[in-house]
Amino acid sequence: MRSVVLLSGGLDSTVALAQARREGQVLLALTFDYGQRAAEAEIRAAGRICAHYGLAHQVIKLPFLQEITRCALVNRESAVPELSAGQLDNADVTAQTARAVWVPNRNGLFINIAAAYAESLGAGCVVTGFNREEAQTFPDNSLDFVRAISQSLAFSTLNRVQVVSYTLMLDKKEIVALGRRLGAPLELVWSCYHGGVEMCGRCESCQRLQRALAQQDN
Repeated sequence: MRSVVLLSGGLDSTVALAQARREGQVLLALTFDYGQRAAEAEIRAAGRICAHYGLAHQVIKLPFLQEITRCALVNRESAVPELSAGQLDNADVTAQTARAVWVPNRNGLFINIAAAYAESLGAGCVVTGFNREEAQTFPDNSLDFVRAISQSLAFSTLNRVQVVSYTLMLDKKEIVALGRRLGAPLELVWSCYHGGVEMCGRCESCQRLQRALAQQDN
């Protein structure tokens, strides 16, 4: 299977990339810059991961998305939500944090752009790094979303590009385990809502990664 991979440089997309390489040929990895706080760190991490695998990597800038987005990932005047590990499974808390970092139609937009690249390259699928854990509060991480957008791409691409997410039914702990089995370069990932030299360790993305690593190590 020939694929184009959406690679943010985070845990899920990195492990999805590793599995995609096992399943077939990865033609291109795409990383998006929409003015998010972590853009430079994500691009740097994704570049290193692609270099590790010897893959073609392209960064796509979407300045209009920054212009219309008011969430904390883009708006520096809004605080990025921080929560404790004990709050990660609190549906009321995570529903609020999800809304605080929601970017309008982000995954739908990314997938449609990737599908255009896939069609032009003769690739049959777009690989994404979704997960069961965050699908509870982000509907565009869910199985229903993958099925629906794949159905729409069957009409909008001549080769009927489909969306594949090898991590879709896994939680973060299981994704770490899969990544280790695949030999994915987990030491290169950037799973933080902030930029900088080191991950903050306090945002929800960091907390989920830290919990998954700790659960695997125990």
